Amino acid sequence: MAERENRYASFREKLEIEYTWPSAYTFKFIVPQGNEEKVRELFPESEVLEKKSSKGNYTSLTARVMAESSDAIIEVYVRAQHIEGLIAL
Repeated sequence: MAERENRYASFREKLEIEYTWPSAYTFKFIVPQGNEEKVRELFPESEVLEKKSSKGNYTSLTARVMAESSDAIIEVYVRAQHIEGLIAL
């Protein structure tokens, strides 16, 4: 747990500087074909826009959410890191 806190401390600090909570936040992820639903599950209450790569091997997904805090944003990234092949932008 402490390791995870240290890993995200700098990111949390940047979020606190850039945003006033609650605030809208845009998540962007790229995943290999077949993992789109796993990303959608991170955002059950939000619209998720999807765009396939030219060869169809990858999909970019964008979700705009209203977040209550920087911790809420970080929690999504923590859950997302378990999705195989995911790239967070």
